[in-house]
Amino acid sequence: MIIVCQLAKALRIDENEMRELFSDGVQSIRMNYYPPCPEPHKTIGFSPHSDADALTILFQLDETEGLQVRKDDIWVPIKPLPNALIVNIGDMMEVNNNFS
Repeated sequence: MIIVCQLAKALRIDENEMRELFSDGVQSIRMNYYPPCPEPHKTIGFSPHSDADALTILFQLDETEGLQVRKDDIWVPIKPLPNALIVNIGDMMEVNNNFS
């Protein structure tokens, strides 16, 4: 709940509303590892630039630029910060809080 409350402050959302969103106690954790693909044109998977969860905590292990942000309708790669955790808001958070 600490991360959720800090996220509410950063987004200027009422802390109690965020607590309600996560109060069910329903939690899941998924750990993904995405090594560089030697032939990315041959891969299939989830839609790029979308995260179906409410909240993602990302740790980029090496110099691989996998995270991108959208700026002026262009996807820009983000260089990994050593030993940093990145907190992303996912699609569920956007839908529940009307952040479009």
